[in-house]
Amino acid sequence: MNASIVVVEDDENQREVLVKLLIDDGFSVNSVGTGAEAIKLLEKFRPDIMLLDLGLPDISGETVLSTSRKMYPELPVIILTAKGTSADVVSGFNLGADDYVSKPYNIDEILARIKARLNRLKTSDKLVVSDLEIDERTFEVRRAGKKITLTPKEFKLLEYLMVNKGQVLSRDMILSRVWMYSPDMETRAVDVYIGYLRRKIDKGFKKELIHSVRGYGYMLRG
Repeated sequence: MNASIVVVEDDENQREVLVKLLIDDGFSVNSVGTGAEAIKLLEKFRPDIMLLDLGLPDISGETVLSTSRKMYPELPVIILTAKGTSADVVSGFNLGADDYVSKPYNIDEILARIKARLNRLKTSDKLVVSDLEIDERTFEVRRAGKKITLTPKEFKLLEYLMVNKGQVLSRDMILSRVWMYSPDMETRAVDVYIGYLRRKIDKGFKKELIHSVRGYGYMLRG
């Protein structure tokens, strides 16, 4: 699945050019022009990385950055800004920015920085979607800090959903990956185990992460 990127840039022309180049490079892109829109977008899902302009027309980019850190502490954020003083750079890093690119920027440089951040994420043993986190090394699962105990099959199913967050997975796809198409398994087994996961992962929490897509299958969305 392509990595998802949120672009927050108030200059429409720069935003359109940047979005086109990112899509051409294979990324899934959502873009907005204000800080308020950025926060609303982040409330709906957690992207893999965010490109954030500091000079926004409504609320400051610094406020968006601070808010995103409270929502998703591990979300990589690369600042895009016309501000170039050392004080602005230090301020951005103090608020939790992972990288900093001054305008006018070079698209090859941005792509290199994005891919470097994503490669660092791939080396992690943890998968994170919203407030749900699993450690692929210790098989530990937590949601909102609460430890959740899963069976090996439940863990493997959840891991598959999280790796493909935001993507609809058919029952056949799940059977093929999680059960390796065991001859004694039916697609109904997927529905049963999804039910087990929902009771453990979603029950008691305000926001549901596991969703049914009628006629297609299931998806996990933050």
